Amino acid sequence: MASEHITDSIKSSVKGALQKVGRRPEAKRISRLMGLTGRPSANVNVGVSNIPVPGSVAVYFGDGADKIYQVTQWLPVLEELHEKEEVLLVFRTLSAFKAAEKFTDLPQIYVRRLTDLMDLYDDNDLKLVIYTNNSRTNFQSLDHPRLVHVHVNHGESDKLSMVSNKAKAYDKVFVAGPAAIKRHEAMLIDFEFNKLEVTGRPQLDINFELELEPSEKFDVMYAPTWEGENEDNNYTSLDKYGVAIVESLLENPSWRVVYKPHPRIQESNTPGVAQAHARILEMIEAANEAGAEHVISEQGNILAMFESIDALITDVSSVGLDYLYLHPGNPLVISDRRSNREILHRDAPVAQACHVVDQDSVKNVGDLLADALTRDGHKDQRIEMRQFYFGDLNRGDSTKRFQDVIQKLIVERQGKLENFRGWHS
Repeated sequence: MASEHITDSIKSSVKGALQKVGRRPEAKRISRLMGLTGRPSANVNVGVSNIPVPGSVAVYFGDGADKIYQVTQWLPVLEELHEKEEVLLVFRTLSAFKAAEKFTDLPQIYVRRLTDLMDLYDDNDLKLVIYTNNSRTNFQSLDHPRLVHVHVNHGESDKLSMVSNKAKAYDKVFVAGPAAIKRHEAMLIDFEFNKLEVTGRPQLDINFELELEPSEKFDVMYAPTWEGENEDNNYTSLDKYGVAIVESLLENPSWRVVYKPHPRIQESNTPGVAQAHARILEMIEAANEAGAEHVISEQGNILAMFESIDALITDVSSVGLDYLYLHPGNPLVISDRRSNREILHRDAPVAQACHVVDQDSVKNVGDLLADALTRDGHKDQRIEMRQFYFGDLNRGDSTKRFQDVIQKLIVERQGKLENFRGWHS
């Protein structure tokens, strides 16, 4: 006890002296070494100059924890890549840094200031940077000229947000297959199409542990997307058709309903979306209290649930295309909140091979779902549509192609650096 008292007394004296010194760097360093300060706050600057950091591939993420799902779905793929090329997760917000710790053991670093980010890139042996979204802060990372900058996005869908003029800024853009190439051709002007690299969907090669035990009934998942950040990117069916869809599904005793909304719906403040979500939760909970065994999964891994699902009802999003890749022979229903079949078929070709819930068909949604889920007259069309979206890639092929292209790009770039003078030289 006496030694503890002496130690506390010394710490107290040093702490008082450091407070008198103020904000000098040496005072801060001594404080941290002695454990007199807690974890850094969200506004702290984490310098990384002249600190060796392992890794050849950086995965850059500039947004907060609310969008961490854009990284987490890539983590199993990145963990496999880590066995061949060391991967370092680079975060620009402390909230995302802390959130990622819960999902992976990959090395990670939080860097707030642009100058420190450039030092991180310049002082270490990083060779390539992967971007999983189109955050505005990506353009700070893109400032560094030596590294290969690769955009992979966080899914494959027909949403408007999947094609951005920002694609011109990256060295390479990884896409899933022929449909993604056509999407870029239709939307971008003066784009160098040799930037596009077909790598499939390596996330779909992962063998996940089952998160949902299949039932003896016909398992139907309703998986609406969120409402997007603006109306142009709003594809959700939840506020328009969601209650009617779930109500109709619950009426059939031979079906088990699995409600799996987009992770951001749970915290949505959009009135129609929040109200529909709450109402669906009430209906399912009431049915379960009466003896049913329906499932609500607000934050689960949807890819890990697909193996247990017999049919899917969803919106224009990556969810429908992922299910098409894995289970093209299973019934798939797509929604259209704009109720314009011509535009839907143009912008989301997969809808040509599905029953569609829109303003007109929702009036008889029970009959539509019964026909789609029991008779399923679109099966052959969906198998052809899978080829359009993913080409000849089979499960397992995408991971190898993804890793091969990453390594090829690293080798090519290293061969071009002989006369590169460096960032600070």
